[in-house]
Formats: sequence, structure tokens, C-alpha cells
Amino acid sequence: MAFNDLFLRAARLEPTEATPVWMMRQAGRYMSEYREIRANKTFLEMCYDPDLAVEVTLQPVDLIGVDAAILFSDILVLFPGMGLDLEFQSGVGPIINNPIRSKADAEALRFGDPYRDTPYVMESIKIARNELVNKVPLIGFSGAPFTLASYAIEGRGTREFEKCKSFMWNEPEGWDILMTKFAKSIIDYMCAQIDSGVQAIQLFDSWVGFVSPLDYEKRILPYSKMVLEAVVAHAKGKGEDGKDVPVIHFANGATSMIDLVQQAGGNIVGLDWRLDMNKAVDIIDPKFGIQGNIDPVTLFASDEIIRETVVNILEAVGTRPGHIFNLGHGIHKTTDPDKARFFIKTVQEESRKIRG
Repeated sequence: MAFNDLFLRAARLEPTEATPVWMMRQAGRYMSEYREIRANKTFLEMCYDPDLAVEVTLQPVDLIGVDAAILFSDILVLFPGMGLDLEFQSGVGPIINNPIRSKADAEALRFGDPYRDTPYVMESIKIARNELVNKVPLIGFSGAPFTLASYAIEGRGTREFEKCKSFMWNEPEGWDILMTKFAKSIIDYMCAQIDSGVQAIQLFDSWVGFVSPLDYEKRILPYSKMVLEAVVAHAKGKGEDGKDVPVIHFANGATSMIDLVQQAGGNIVGLDWRLDMNKAVDIIDPKFGIQGNIDPVTLFASDEIIRETVVNILEAVGTRPGHIFNLGHGIHKTTDPDKARFFIKTVQEESRKIRG
């Protein structure tokens, strides 16, 4: 079996005969194989066990047919090493039992050390790379400074961000301390993943779409830019073939300020489903690849609608280099795996008609 390098070639804006496709959260709860493992382990136990993490990482490659694997982990695994008490509660999600609520709290936070705090992630990468020989590339990832700050301040997931935004506006010195610590810790974490063997890496800013363009530009963009510039610089020449390791920047919900998102940097701009791909192709600088952007709920539609939506996006991109097909956010846990397979196969088949 030959190595499928379609994703890597697209991520480097090289010519491709088809459009590569993978799905955010592709290793997860929509698969019965995942649920069987999860039934006997907590979520964090799965993250901390390299053998289990790799087993789950490989499931969508073997069973769904995606063109890239993404390491099974969580964006919050940096927290314990930095001094934040993290747990996952069933039906609730992540809980931080000592949230950041003051400048003093931010000052007390430690800088993360990837080899001290998350050695299991680096071990998982090494094992996964060995298992993926002659299969597909491995993607690593991290949460972005704002998204990590939102969890650290709120103490749990939210859709309001009252505490986070209040801290951002009313504690500017504390905000800078917190965001700088996260940014520098994320840089080290992402660079360590590259050094451990990931072949591409994604920065997830999952909740940044809940802020205004003004707040993004003044209070968030500088820290995301700090991360992306440092990681892109570190990634140069780190691919096994001496090429760069591509860096993807996914700012969920931020399509109304996509001009600012581009200023943050990276090699590939990840899009949610809220921006029409025809417009995206016009406003995203050709120096960037584009990743996205079908609505995850489309996988609950008929095969005819799925195909129509996929073709519409592929035709909008045309033969522009650097397109990586993906969902506009993570796959929903109640998605039928057969629908996921149909989606993946449709992208692979239809894109060959356009690019082949």
C-alpha cells in the first residue's frame, strides 16, 4: 500500500489530482468502536494512555476512509501542568475547579512544559506515526490562547462568556499575563508535537467567534499571531522530505472578520460553514490554503443533498491550489457512520472530476 500524501500536497499548495478530506472530531463518539472503549475508561484516561489514544486515532482511517488522521487528545490537556485543576464530568464536559478570576490568579499560573506535562502526547505521536506508515499523514493540534483562556476563566464550557469578557475588559494587565502564558505554552506544545513527528498541525480557536471584531483585533489577534508566527518558523524544513510542516488556523465563528484571521497567520485558513465558499475564494489571500467547510449537520441529510452540497463547494474552489475538504466544525456524536463514509467517498470521487 502506497502512502497517501494527498493531504500534505494540498496543504503545501502543490497540485493535486483530487481534494483531500478529513473531519474534525473524526475520532469520536459517532463510532461504535470508540464507544466500546469509552465504556470502560474516562475521557482523560483515554487521552493519557498512548495505546488507547492511538487506537482511537486510527479508527476513522481504517473504517471511514479519511485522507488524514488527527491525534486523539483534547485541547485542555495543558491545564494540569500549568496549575489548573481539570476534570471531565459526564453530561457536563470539562470543569476547572480553580478558575482564573484575578490578576493574581494569572500570575500564579505556571508556564506549560510539553515534555514534563504531556509526555503521553509525544509518545502517542510516535506510536501513531509508526502505525500510519503507508497510510495517511498525522495531524497534531492545540487550542488557541483565547479558547484556553475562556475555559480557564469561566471554569467550564459556555455560550455567554460573561466572566471571560469581563476579565478581558476590566483586568487588562491580568489578561495580558494570562494570554502571554497561554501563547508561550502553546508555542512550546505545538513545536514539541512537530519535533515528535506530526506532519501537520492545527490551532483550534473554537470560541473566538463570540467576540467582536474590535476585541479580536485589540485583545486576541496579537497572541494568536505570536503563536502562529513562532510555530510556522519552527515548522520550516521539519517534514521528513525536508519540506515545511503545514500549520492550519481554524477560528470557528470568525468568518465575519476573516480579514483579521488572515492577519494572524498560518499556512491554511480553516472555515466554518457560515461563509459561502465562492466568497471565501475571493477574499482569502491565495498564499493561504483553505480548509472546509460543509455544515456538520448536512450529514443528516439525504445522500442527494450531501452530494449536491459537496459538489457546490468543490465547484466554488475549482482548481485553486490548497483546498482541504472538512466539516465546518466537529462531526456530531449522533451522526450515522455510513453517512460519514458516503460524505468522504463523495468528496474523493467528485473532486477527481474537477481536478483530475
